[in-house]
Amino acid sequence: MKQQHHLVRTYRALTLSLIVGAFPLMATEARAQWTQWGGPQQSFKSDSTGLADSWPADGPKKLWTRELGEGYSSILADGGRLYTMYRDKADKKEVVIAMDADTGETVWEYKYNNQPANGHVDQFGRGPRSTPLIVGDRIYTIGVSGKMHCLNKTNGKKLWGKNLWGSFKGNKLNHGYSSSPIAYGDTVIILVGGKGASVVAFNQETGKTAWKSESFENSYSTPKIIKVGGKDQLVTFMATELIGMDPTNGDLKWQYGIKNQWKQNVCMPTWDEESNTLFLSSNGPGSRGLKLTPSGDKTSVEEIWSTKKIQLYHVTSVGIGDYVYGSSGSRGPSFFSAINIKTGEIAWRERGFAKATCVYADGKMIILDEDGQLGLATVTPEKLTVHAKVPLLDKVAWTVPTIDSGTLFVRDKKNIMALDLTGRTSDGKTSG
Repeated sequence: MKQQHHLVRTYRALTLSLIVGAFPLMATEARAQWTQWGGPQQSFKSDSTGLADSWPADGPKKLWTRELGEGYSSILADGGRLYTMYRDKADKKEVVIAMDADTGETVWEYKYNNQPANGHVDQFGRGPRSTPLIVGDRIYTIGVSGKMHCLNKTNGKKLWGKNLWGSFKGNKLNHGYSSSPIAYGDTVIILVGGKGASVVAFNQETGKTAWKSESFENSYSTPKIIKVGGKDQLVTFMATELIGMDPTNGDLKWQYGIKNQWKQNVCMPTWDEESNTLFLSSNGPGSRGLKLTPSGDKTSVEEIWSTKKIQLYHVTSVGIGDYVYGSSGSRGPSFFSAINIKTGEIAWRERGFAKATCVYADGKMIILDEDGQLGLATVTPEKLTVHAKVPLLDKVAWTVPTIDSGTLFVRDKKNIMALDLTGRTSDGKTSG
């Protein structure tokens, strides 16, 4: 099976090389891989094409599976390797791991002591939770109690490290540090939650602090870069507000209060540049549409709609056209839903999946719910059409899947596996 999978990936690589020669600009986009939380554009969308329109009764073909320790870090794919984090069940250490994407075999591991802080809620595991970031030949990781490392991507050698909850006095979270790092220019930007160090940017090469700013408490979300009036802004949920900053120096552009009793803002917002509308959603307050308008050095914020009928918790969502699609609900019944980002109009809410994460590729929505059920669907403003649904992983499956070159990588708290979404054999023909 491993040899056959290698042939399939070789076939795809040869096909891609032909495309590169004929259409170099198109191929540059197609070669973008999953190197950060949310994928190439932080949109939970993949450029993979040629995905099957249906699956066999037992689901997409399993290419390989292997045991992996506890954790919710999502999986990065880059240069034929996979990268993620877990906690070793034997020695209890946190581990950053690089694996061969074709076989799942370990290429290298970096282990270190990093136990959860006092007061950590063990009910949902001891992490890690943050997703690493790859930039060039470096990988940046953050553990469950705020230990950050910059490692050599090729061999796992430590280049530099930081203690976010120690040196920067970041606020400790009872579910563990969960925010993922992002890259901007020659910096890596981190949410910390310290006094005067709510958000911190480090030089990617040296680890030297480039800037630090504000004193908002951190929550469980990840920042993203959007363009407002043609200029980059860093937008992120903090514990009780959504904020916009200049990513070059940390200057605060705007803030908008949104909070619940747990100070848990998690789901990364969705930006519609055409209408300058930002979609945000949180457990309790519900969903809002904010219109952002540049005004000198600042940005004005106008709430244009709100609803409590859509509440995205620790899930992902995908924006397609004027609509945001995602799983609404925190405890109990959940609904996979569609909401208009410009008006707040709810197009539909459908049962059939427990609380779920989702990714999008080739016109298809891949849905993984917390019970371990994997689904293949298409979404439009009119309806959700589920083409296949199969029990695959153990509960709880909270890690969002990763798609790279037609392969889906998924994990639960015990195992990681690779699935072929193309339905093709080594000779390029459709199976079944």
